[in-house]
Amino acid sequence: MDNIAFLVYSFSTLFAIVSPVGGVITFVSLTSDMTLEDKNALATKSVTLACIIALFFALTGKLILNFFGVSIDSLRIAGGILLFVVAFDMILAKVSRESITEKEIDKSIERSDVWIFPIALPLLTGPGTITTIIVLMGSALSILQSSIVMLAIILTFATTWVLFHFSRRIYKLLGYTGMLVFTRLMGLLLAAMAVNFVAVGIWNIYTSFQ
Repeated sequence: MDNIAFLVYSFSTLFAIVSPVGGVITFVSLTSDMTLEDKNALATKSVTLACIIALFFALTGKLILNFFGVSIDSLRIAGGILLFVVAFDMILAKVSRESITEKEIDKSIERSDVWIFPIALPLLTGPGTITTIIVLMGSALSILQSSIVMLAIILTFATTWVLFHFSRRIYKLLGYTGMLVFTRLMGLLLAAMAVNFVAVGIWNIYTSFQ
C-alpha cells in the first residue's frame, strides 16, 4: 500500500469510527441551551482534548501492548469484533453502547464539563477509536506511515471541529432523518472494515505458526 492510499485508508477508517456527523446529533442536544459563542468554545475544547488523547495512544499504543504482552494481531481481532458491534449500532441508528449510553447523555445535559465527558471522552475517543488508532499504528511499515496515521488523526478531528462549529446549520440542513441515514452508511462501511480487521488478524496469527 503506497503512502497516499495508506492516508486515505487511515482517514476513512478513523472518520467512520469517530463518526463526527453522528456525533453532531449528540453535540446539538448537549449544547442546545448555550449561546453560539459558548457552543463554539466548547466544540474547540472537546475536539482538542479528543485529538490529544488520540495522539497520545498513537504514540504509546505499542508500548502498552508490549507491557501487557498483547500482539497487534490479537488486538486487531478484538478490535474488529468491537468495531462490528459499534457498526451494528450505527446501522440501527443507535448511540453506540461502546462509547456512551442514552442514560449517560441525559445525565450529562446539566453538567458544566460536558466537553470532557461525554463529548471528548468517550463520544469522540471511545475504546473503538483508541483500538483503531493502535491497530493503524501497528500496521505502519515505516516512520513515514506512522506520521501519516497521526496526520489522519489530525485531519479527522479537524473535520470534526468544523462539523461541530456548524452543527446547528448542519442539523437544520440535513435534519434528524438525513443524519441518521448518513450514520447508517458509515456503519456499513465500518462493518466492512471490522471484518477486514478480523480476517487480517486471524490470517497473520495463522501464518505465524507455519
